Amino acid sequence: MERILRIGLTGGIASGKTTVARLFAGLGIPVIDTDELAREVVRPGSPGLAEIVATFGREVLDGSGALDRRRMRALAFADAGNLHRLEAITHPRIEAAALAACQRAGGPYQLLVVPLLLESGFDRHVDRILVVDCPAETQRRRLLERDQEDPAQAARILDAQLDPATRRARADDIIDNDGDIARLREQVIQLHERYLALAARSGPAGGGG
Repeated sequence: MERILRIGLTGGIASGKTTVARLFAGLGIPVIDTDELAREVVRPGSPGLAEIVATFGREVLDGSGALDRRRMRALAFADAGNLHRLEAITHPRIEAAALAACQRAGGPYQLLVVPLLLESGFDRHVDRILVVDCPAETQRRRLLERDQEDPAQAARILDAQLDPATRRARADDIIDNDGDIARLREQVIQLHERYLALAARSGPAGGGG
């Protein structure tokens, strides 16, 4: 089925994906953020949350009956088996929600923000892979400051990430985020112009989901 050009945006945790996505959105590009969809598929009363509780127990809920994301993340990153079980519950639901959002979104091209784009196999649904990269120490500092993670937990999260060299090797395009917002905006504008040209030249993209 014919569809709009899809760009898959990925990168390590705290690499700047959200900032990059906002810059693309500011240029009028539809952004489908799977982090937002991940919250939706485990909202109170959802089948996703019910399956998580059945798998991990009610201790992963907060006092209101919603998923305690910090507690769930600590549990998942403490044990690879837990992480795999959690992803088996959430990933298919997130993928289905993202593809449905793509069908509704329109636009000259679409940006899908998928932190685990390569690890989850979601890259089969996109036409180009855009990686946001930043130094590991910058990631660590952002995790400690932004997410208030303790150093040991931050280390576990970073250790569980795909190797940055592997991610870069699979990228079609790379944004280097050193924290300079002007430079970041410049890179986004250059890529935006490239993607508009690709979309215009090829017409609706084939393949994918």
